[in-house]
Amino acid sequence: MFSDPQQIVNQLGLVSGMSIADIGTGSGEYIAPLARAVGSEGKVYAVDVQKDLLERVKNRADEEGLTNVEVVWANAEKQGGVKIRDNAVSAVFLANVFFQIEDREGMFQEIRRILKSDGRVFLVDWKESFGGLGPSDGELISENDAEKMFTEHQFTRVGSIQAGEYHYGIMFEKSV
Repeated sequence: MFSDPQQIVNQLGLVSGMSIADIGTGSGEYIAPLARAVGSEGKVYAVDVQKDLLERVKNRADEEGLTNVEVVWANAEKQGGVKIRDNAVSAVFLANVFFQIEDREGMFQEIRRILKSDGRVFLVDWKESFGGLGPSDGELISENDAEKMFTEHQFTRVGSIQAGEYHYGIMFEKSV
């Protein structure tokens, strides 16, 4: 782990009762901090295409007594692929996954579909390859390119996230 999930989540301004979708949750490193931030009245959707990882996330959430976590087996690159209703979540969290998305157009459509009108997207991704620690140089998406892509899909940059030495972080708001 090259970033501190708790330190990152502390910057997001999440409050009790919010709902957030962690798209591409993977091993779920951010799930516990997100679940604690939104409290028992909130909801965290752990979204991934890999069932085995979701099973581990669910077991870990159960072990930690996080009753506000729901795992969602889904393809976030396909319209309607995220099995969350329209305008359902306050925020979407994307950590170390944006560079892996093949169909970004489909992903942007899904994010816009599930986000409430004033919803936010929190993006954390690799700054560079760091000698092979991160994705290959050809897979990387720079902070400027990521911002441009989100802006082109009607999101407005509203802040930055201090994500450590190896990552950048950007906060976006859904434009209506």
